[in-house]
Amino acid sequence: MNARQKKQNRICLALFVAAMAIPPYLAAQQASMDMDSTPGMSMAPPPNAAHAADHSSSMQPALMQGMDMDDNAAQSMLLVDELEAFHGNNANGQTWQAEGWYGTDSDKLWLRSEGERTRGRLDDADIEALWSRPISAFWDTQLGVRHDFGNGASRDWAAFGIQGLAPYWFELEATVYVGPSGRTAARFRADYELLLTQRWILQPELELNAYGKADPSRRIDSGVSDAQFGLRLRYEFTRQFAPYLGVNWSRRFGDGYGEPRFDRQLVAGVRFWF
Repeated sequence: MNARQKKQNRICLALFVAAMAIPPYLAAQQASMDMDSTPGMSMAPPPNAAHAADHSSSMQPALMQGMDMDDNAAQSMLLVDELEAFHGNNANGQTWQAEGWYGTDSDKLWLRSEGERTRGRLDDADIEALWSRPISAFWDTQLGVRHDFGNGASRDWAAFGIQGLAPYWFELEATVYVGPSGRTAARFRADYELLLTQRWILQPELELNAYGKADPSRRIDSGVSDAQFGLRLRYEFTRQFAPYLGVNWSRRFGDGYGEPRFDRQLVAGVRFWF
């Protein structure tokens, strides 16, 4: 490349830089001219600016009284996740599953209950009271008690568990129970909400129950006693109220004490919270 070509290249580069810089410069100059030519748009501070600032500062505490926000204020919620009637191969009846809590982000009192009613009588039900504390952003530990009632002898348990959100937003709950006379039990529950649309939601749910020893009074076998898997499709008229239809499969393991080993149920119910 000769000297003449180098000089031409330098000139072209200088023209390119100037072409890129001139439009923003002209725009800034035009904006400045428009500002100066507009009545009342002087960039100088108004005569009473200092006084206005002092007045605003003195008024701020009075205006903000009563507007403080407590980031750890106590809250509460009640969720009736399932309140339904079912029609099965062996029986018809009603079931419920509900939970509620009261407390702050760091400490909550949880109440949980589920149960089943068939042939006009309460077959099986339990209620739990648990104290919950977070161990991470998505997981809580729980400590409390559980009471079983319904058909057969009542049972009381100490409860230790964990619940939270697994990756991909699966809601998981795992609890271990210890009762008198060396009784032990465990419950695992998982569910997921699949948004088909903004209002139609399909919710699969799995529940497993296991016991350390058999309990004939309550028709419970040792080991994995029963498993349930359900699919419920709900329509949310609002986020707080949604009727649903679904199907539920249940499986009993072990002797079963005369109970059907397998049952498929059609369910219809409502889900609500407040």
